[in-house]
Amino acid sequence: MKSTTRGTLAAVITGVAAAMGAAATPAAAVGTVPVPVPLEGAEQALGMELPKVGGEIPLPTPGKPDGPRYVEGRLIPEHVLPQLPVTGGLPGAGLRAPLPQVLGDQFDHVGLSTPASDLRTLAPGLNLDAPLTPPNPDNAGLPDLKLPEAGVLAPVLQTVPGANLGLGPGL
Repeated sequence: MKSTTRGTLAAVITGVAAAMGAAATPAAAVGTVPVPVPLEGAEQALGMELPKVGGEIPLPTPGKPDGPRYVEGRLIPEHVLPQLPVTGGLPGAGLRAPLPQVLGDQFDHVGLSTPASDLRTLAPGLNLDAPLTPPNPDNAGLPDLKLPEAGVLAPVLQTVPGANLGLGPGL
């Protein structure tokens, strides 16, 4: 094999590996999108320090649902309508406001932040079963009758929100 052919082949393999690695990176790796509230123009127009407000919006990403599972003794698979997992987060917010001191021209600041929290959800799902049993050898291979079954899989919501409150000197 010529050296140019080997170099071209190595470049193609490297490109394919990089593309596969980029495809494997979930969009949730980006995390959150900051949302600032611009108040600097009002601060300059009024000649005073205003609160600083901002937020974070998490990016939800759908996951891979668990498909139907075939169970012995049932004609219809379990989880006919599977639950769709979605991961994302609760939005975060931040506020930093000046607190005037009774003596002096300096300000103290109060800050409240609620960081974006991870959120894991599962959409509702559905379970069904037919009113027939599998073929029964004692009944000449015919199925027996039974009561039909239907069930709704409840949605799931899991998160751990938090908040921070603090006081400190201003800049």
